[in-house]
Amino acid sequence: MTLPKLVFTDIDGVWTDGGMYYDQTGNEWKKFNTSDSAGVLFLKRLNIPVCIITGEKTEILRRRAEKLNVTLVYQGISDKLSVAQEVCREMGIDLSETAHIGDDIGDIQLLSAVGFSAAPSNSPDYIKKIVHHVTNRAGGEGAFREFTEYIIVSSGISTEFFLSGSKTA
Repeated sequence: MTLPKLVFTDIDGVWTDGGMYYDQTGNEWKKFNTSDSAGVLFLKRLNIPVCIITGEKTEILRRRAEKLNVTLVYQGISDKLSVAQEVCREMGIDLSETAHIGDDIGDIQLLSAVGFSAAPSNSPDYIKKIVHHVTNRAGGEGAFREFTEYIIVSSGISTEFFLSGSKTA
């Protein structure tokens, strides 16, 4: 496998457990697994941008993306494939040179169009059947990090990469 030039990711069900939590005053809560931030950092060390495309639109996600310095963030998107195609056009790359991890119906078209696709282990069976890889971890339990580590190791980069601060190991 060659390294993708861009990694797309869904959020709910991938970076989170997919739950939507509300308190009695109407505040919404989401729990992010901090180990997924290492996946973003690994990709940054390899100069591979991360692009978040999600159907939800929340301030919570904007803040999380800002903290991780992810600037390609598209929220409230029902047609993820069209957004991904536009991002690729702007970057001068083909969808076949990208990867995507998603977990549900809204991801099907994009999962089917990218060069490498994955889903968390707790995704529906019909999603797991169409992707190239299913993570051992569930969404919200480090699935994004596992996905990025799988891509990196499968491309031939030594696991020493994860222990070093260098771009290659």
